[in-house]
Amino acid sequence: MWLELQIFGFRALWSPYYFAFILLLCLAYYLITIRYRHKFGVDENPTGKQQFFFYLGMLLLYIVKGSPVDLLTHIMLSAHMIQLATYYLVFPILMIKGIPVWIWERVVHVPVLRPVIKLLTKPIISLLLFNTMFSIYHIPAVFDYTKSSPVAHTLISTIILVAAFIVWFPVLTPLKQFNKLSPLLKIGYIFANGVLITPACVLIIFADVPLYAAYSQDGAWIQALALCVPSEVLQGLAPSISGPEMFSPMSTMEDQQLGGIIMKLMQEITYGVILAKVFFSWFTRESLKVDPIPEPDGAK
Repeated sequence: MWLELQIFGFRALWSPYYFAFILLLCLAYYLITIRYRHKFGVDENPTGKQQFFFYLGMLLLYIVKGSPVDLLTHIMLSAHMIQLATYYLVFPILMIKGIPVWIWERVVHVPVLRPVIKLLTKPIISLLLFNTMFSIYHIPAVFDYTKSSPVAHTLISTIILVAAFIVWFPVLTPLKQFNKLSPLLKIGYIFANGVLITPACVLIIFADVPLYAAYSQDGAWIQALALCVPSEVLQGLAPSISGPEMFSPMSTMEDQQLGGIIMKLMQEITYGVILAKVFFSWFTRESLKVDPIPEPDGAK
């Protein structure tokens, strides 16, 4: 498959402009949080763990949005689901954990943003916002339209990403004023998140026909490829490429079913890790509250 993908060229495979964008984000993080932090009234560097989370997030972002994986997402729905799970479930967690608290505090105190963030991070609203948008995105008509327009693709992807940050904030927020859920409610919140995202996965796994024209119809597929392949390259290749199955070892239906399974599994693993973190943090905190065993009379 790798040799076959090389026909799309270096720009389509490695997205050098996106790589430059990632490097700029990394440079900005270094300059703001370390080199010029004193200009923001901050004395401490971000912790080693924060820096690890941030740069790991940047690496994953490039892998799923700039490397050959991104090209594969326009050929195979299963690759698309790996990208979505990483982009919407894992990446926001790493950013929330990697960006220092003082930056989050300044963001949420921006006068225009504060009331909006306060409203959208209410648990019920944040749950419904992300999962409703995620499900609507996977309605075939919406999905195919998104794949046919660079503007729609960028806009909708960005809006869902913002919703993904919001849905994690009630559980992982580094800010005390937003950390209002008890550990038990956080566990319930994560369970609810898993339930609400399930219908979209089930729709894809158990459909008995190909759902998305972007992966099953030549014209729509070529249009979707235009999102990441330079137009001049695509025009030269269009007569010689017959469809997604030319580059995939699976049929369209097998790829579609695998995509739904991958999305559900990656969601379960991610939510399971966060659930375990919340539970053991709660368990540890509760165990510290246990009264010590009283010493026998006369003991010193």
